[in-house]
Amino acid sequence: MEGEGGERKRGARLCCVCKKSRASVKRPKTLEQICRECFYDAFESEIHQVILENQLFSPGERVAIGASGGKDSTVLAYVLSKLNRLHNYGLHLFLLSVDEGITGYRDDSLETVHRNQIQYGLPLKVVSYKDLYGWTMDEIVRVIGLKNNCTFCGVFRRQALDRGASLLKVDKVVTGHNADDIAETVLLNLLRGDVARLSRCTSITTGEDGPIPRCKPFKYTYEKEIVMYAYFKKLDYFSTECNLPFFSSYFPL
Repeated sequence: MEGEGGERKRGARLCCVCKKSRASVKRPKTLEQICRECFYDAFESEIHQVILENQLFSPGERVAIGASGGKDSTVLAYVLSKLNRLHNYGLHLFLLSVDEGITGYRDDSLETVHRNQIQYGLPLKVVSYKDLYGWTMDEIVRVIGLKNNCTFCGVFRRQALDRGASLLKVDKVVTGHNADDIAETVLLNLLRGDVARLSRCTSITTGEDGPIPRCKPFKYTYEKEIVMYAYFKKLDYFSTECNLPFFSSYFPL
């Protein structure tokens, strides 16, 4: 009885899933109080179900993971490579990064991507604005100034991803866009009155009418849970924001 009283006094609570380990996480998505291992399992299982229910991949496909070194793409690379092994998806995975040529930002984040390449054992392809367009983003800003620089960067970046995906001869590109990103995009398109984009911005797969479709396995995943997963797993990711001023029309991977 003393032990039970002491347990209650300390406020310890058992995981509501396994009923064995001490609860250490309150999931933002479900408000469940669970242990770390059950959180990992729930997080990964939900992404697995999203992949299956939406038939995102087929065995033998070559899939490029858009890798910026940030938390979203790093967690995506880690989880997708784990699920690919665990559930035998039969995918050939690659990391694909874009070097915009932003000194003090992209050069540092690419160091993280190179470490991820080694940590996850995935081939890496880096395409740069300089090689593709003959300009770095720093050089572009020196010419056009800071106004609308993110608009230029966003267009160049999407094209660079497509070029990189073509060089890798992949069947699909996956990005780390999460539920928070999609909600933000919906609001922006509502404010702009952009009906065309509004009709497709919530799709889990886009560009199906083009050469290389893009998928969002994190469509239903909360950003807070991605941060928690990366933190508890001690994943190696880059957390510094772009040092060029930006408006929210710039969407990171």
